[in-house]
Amino acid sequence: MALSPDRRTGFSRRRQTLVFLSYVLAVAGALLGAALLVISRFDPPLFAGLRMAAASVTAPVSTTAAALGRGIWSIPEAISTHFFVRQENAQLREAVKRNQTLVLRARAIAYENRRLRTLLALRDREAHTVVAARLVSSTASSGRRFALLNAGRFQGVRPGMPVRGPLGLIGRVVETGPAVARVLLLSDPNSIVPVRRARDGLPAIAVGRGDGRVDLRSVTLANARFAVGDLFVTTGTGGIYPPNVPVARVQAAGADSVAAEPLAPADTLDVALVQEPFLPVPPPSRPEVPPIGGGITP
Repeated sequence: MALSPDRRTGFSRRRQTLVFLSYVLAVAGALLGAALLVISRFDPPLFAGLRMAAASVTAPVSTTAAALGRGIWSIPEAISTHFFVRQENAQLREAVKRNQTLVLRARAIAYENRRLRTLLALRDREAHTVVAARLVSSTASSGRRFALLNAGRFQGVRPGMPVRGPLGLIGRVVETGPAVARVLLLSDPNSIVPVRRARDGLPAIAVGRGDGRVDLRSVTLANARFAVGDLFVTTGTGGIYPPNVPVARVQAAGADSVAAEPLAPADTLDVALVQEPFLPVPPPSRPEVPPIGGGITP
């Protein structure tokens, strides 16, 4: 059976009810609006009270709706932030791994710095300086390495006295004149200085190479290993050089014998300190002379 083409509201009771309610609500809204308009015109305090009452009723609903809106809008941001934080965390972990080597190196430098400060403090406590003199000249091209000081016997300088700079040992006095002194540098082939490694006390000797550097040779261990940057200081053995004076630093890793750079090269210094030997040479003993008459006393 075909549907009736009649689409009027009276054909459906439900539709009639909805249309009637819509009319009632429209009329009620119009009347309410007109009433509020009249009240706001002739009684503003009453209108203000009604407005605040309506706002109090609708405020929780507005707050809830706003919170829901913020929550919905924050979901994409939270997702993007999550992935960003994970990526940043991975980058920070990689940075920490890269910085571990730098931290270890910084700790080693700090330890070496404390050791050097201790050595400098020991040097500053030395009270056996004879004179502070200027390094007038030094050989830089020949196989022999000497320097000239502008202080000699008149200033108390004697052969065998150690000469040092602000950073370490320079050499020892070998000849003196009235107002000058000749210094045998560490890099001279005839220079031999007993030394030890600062970090563990490994004994060695520093022998000049004649080219501005020294050879560090182990004297106790076979196949002793030397690392780049190892610092060697004097031991005090031999009685000429006081202990714990910085001498040289290793340039390249190796075993048994390696090249090292003196910490106080003469061609870079202006003033040097001449000091008393660590253990002064005892005066020569006088031979006993027998008394006159064969030693027979009356």
